[in-house]
Amino acid sequence: MNEFFEMAVIGFEAVAVLNYDIHAAQFVQKSHTALPSAFLSPLVGPIGTLIERQPRFYVRLTRNPALPVGDGPPAPVALIMATMGDDGRLFGALPGLGYAGVVLEGMGAGHVPADVAPIVGDLAAEIPVVLASRAMTGHVFTRTYGYPGSEIDLIRRGVVPGGYLSGLKARLLFGLVMRGGKGADVAAAFAPYH
Repeated sequence: MNEFFEMAVIGFEAVAVLNYDIHAAQFVQKSHTALPSAFLSPLVGPIGTLIERQPRFYVRLTRNPALPVGDGPPAPVALIMATMGDDGRLFGALPGLGYAGVVLEGMGAGHVPADVAPIVGDLAAEIPVVLASRAMTGHVFTRTYGYPGSEIDLIRRGVVPGGYLSGLKARLLFGLVMRGGKGADVAAAFAPYH
């Protein structure tokens, strides 16, 4: 990076520059294990390019809320993936393992098997649960499907929708929010990502 580029991104949120593409940190993700072009921003694409060592931005993003980094490491948050045929037996053990919360990667737009929904509800009554999708990109739905195990059902049971954040990014944000303990407003922290 040259000095000009570092000055040009002041006012932006964090960016990642790879192979001359400039990606917003909130959207970039690794999509291949080994290729130099392994990082993509599937929802929006690169927000700019380095041309002749100068940044050229195509779009400007609204800056999301920033959390202080000096407040210590993130609180421990479990990341669990829902799968077809899952019976939910892991969920019952999570509160006793010292986790501050759980990110649940649901199927599709944020769903779990119908039999698992009451178990997720019981978990959400003990510790906060955030719902993400296990799909590579896309929003967790909030008001489309209402069957047992759907996003509407899970939200009614106390689960907080994670918006467009992947499970990994939701886990990081959730851990930073939960540094303050049980009084943290998890729903407010995820609202900007809806």
